[in-house]
Amino acid sequence: MDEKREQFLAGERPDDVLLYFDERAVDGMDRLAKVGESVDGGVVLILPGKEGRSAFQRAVGVDPMTLAQSAMDNEGEIDRGCIGGVCPESAERSSADVSSGERSEPRDDADEDGDHHARFVFAFAEEQNEEVGGLYAEGDVIHAYARCDCDTTYSEKWVAED
Repeated sequence: MDEKREQFLAGERPDDVLLYFDERAVDGMDRLAKVGESVDGGVVLILPGKEGRSAFQRAVGVDPMTLAQSAMDNEGEIDRGCIGGVCPESAERSSADVSSGERSEPRDDADEDGDHHARFVFAFAEEQNEEVGGLYAEGDVIHAYARCDCDTTYSEKWVAED
C-alpha cells in the first residue's frame, strides 16, 4: 500500500478523497495507473477533494455526491483498503442460496455472469468530532461508497485506524 493511501485510511488526509476503479469498470486504466497506485484488479487514486470529485465524475459518469446519497441507506461491506467490497445483494442472494444448498458464502467478485464486483469506490475522511458523538467521537471516520456490477450502490463507514 502506498504512503498516500496509508495516510488517507489513517484519517490523516481529510481534504483528500480516495477513488478506486476496477479494471473492468473504466477505460484508460494505463493512464490512471501512471498517476495512482496499481492494485490487484484496479487502480487507487488519492486526490484533493474538488479535483478528486471532478475526476471521479469524468471517469465513471456519476457525481460522487449522487452516489453517496443513493448508497447511504444501503449498508454493505467495503474493503478496509477501499479496493472493493461485498455487495449486499450478493450476501442476500448467498443467504437464500444457502437454504437451498447452492452456495455457502457471499460472493465479492465477478462470477461467470459478471455480477457482484465493486466497479468503483469513492471515499473521504471526516475528522473526529466529539460534539456529534457516536462513531465520530471515537476518532476520524472513513466514509466509503461503492457501486456493484449489478448496479447496487452501498456504503460503510468506520473509525480510521492508525
